[in-house]
Amino acid sequence: KYYPPDFDPAKIPKLKLPKDRQYVVRLMAPFNMRCKTCGEYIYKGKKFNARKETVQNEVYLGLPIFRFYIKCTRCLAEITFKTDPENTDYTMEHGATRNFQAEKLLEEEEKRMQKEREEEELNNPMKVLENRTKDSKLEMEVLENLQELKELNQRQANVDFEAMLKQYKEYEEEQKRQEQE
Repeated sequence: KYYPPDFDPAKIPKLKLPKDRQYVVRLMAPFNMRCKTCGEYIYKGKKFNARKETVQNEVYLGLPIFRFYIKCTRCLAEITFKTDPENTDYTMEHGATRNFQAEKLLEEEEKRMQKEREEEELNNPMKVLENRTKDSKLEMEVLENLQELKELNQRQANVDFEAMLKQYKEYEEEQKRQEQE
């Protein structure tokens, strides 16, 4: 490019863009969902042309939260969802319902049980001891079961290498005899 000698980049006016500017992006549906207006299933991984905007006044640990607008493939109803960096997931806003996810519910239940246990242990030192003994008993049972399975596998998988070599030599000799005949 040619820059004239009297060129001054400071004289170029800056482009003023609004904070809530929307960009058109190509994205995949982050989860299975069902449209509320027509009942169309939209599966995870379906590609969409979406509008993306930064959500105003919502930040998680300095990370901006984005909102995406997509259209249903059948009825063209608008569906919106946001990023959820706290749970490394997305949250449904409106236009569709998120399909059931057993894995997510299981994780939430596990977290809740762990929290309850920690609160219980915080108040009662005897409970801490009981839980430790329970955990150690469970660990010992698991190790015993594992050892038992290993022993069972060793008994069943007893391979006689000498017999296999002898059988292979006999097979080779038989092949040589057939070739000579």
